[in-house]
Amino acid sequence: MNSADWGYEVGQVRNNEAQYYLKNDRRTARAENGVLVLEALKEKAGNAQYVSASLTTEKKRQFLYGRLEVRAKLPMGKGTWPAIWLLGTNIQQVGWPKCGEIDVMENVGFEPNVIHSASHTGADKNGANAGQATIDGLATKFFVYALEWSESSLDFFIDDAKIYSFANDHKGNVDTWPYSKPMYLILNLAIGGNWGGQQGIDDSRFPHRFYIDYVRYYTKS
Repeated sequence: MNSADWGYEVGQVRNNEAQYYLKNDRRTARAENGVLVLEALKEKAGNAQYVSASLTTEKKRQFLYGRLEVRAKLPMGKGTWPAIWLLGTNIQQVGWPKCGEIDVMENVGFEPNVIHSASHTGADKNGANAGQATIDGLATKFFVYALEWSESSLDFFIDDAKIYSFANDHKGNVDTWPYSKPMYLILNLAIGGNWGGQQGIDDSRFPHRFYIDYVRYYTKS
């Protein structure tokens, strides 16, 4: 892992999740045969009963417009919650969700064949603006999860099939379109939590592995 681009989240960070994120621990984040593996283990750390990893480009690498691709293979089992997502770099100044959040890919283990993509903005009153797709083989095959981000829209793809789009209303309101400022990327494997744990955690399925073949970012020349 290139430390110039990536760092670690540490501890129990958000969403009442059940895992403790470890820093620079090869059991939970490592390269195997050229593929990044994020692994969740049933092991105590802090007040948590599980450990896992979350990698972030916060304060290292930021993104604004272009195409982001992540080729990944997901874990499977009740309680898993892998995600590929971005947050506004101004989160410390304006808070969430005013900073904006782009969920390129989320999956919860109790919906093993469903991929969710979403936009969270400061204008959200009843949850995110979201789309989803049902796909077989998420835990046995790699798929490319992509975001095409422009001044006009966020477009979400799985293997080049568009599954969802969120349009700029062009009213100049940062509460409805916070996506004119840089964001940073997070790749994480959560366990349990407000969403991932809604149907419990199946301890018999551990360890869980989230495989990431590559992350690619393209901008117009």
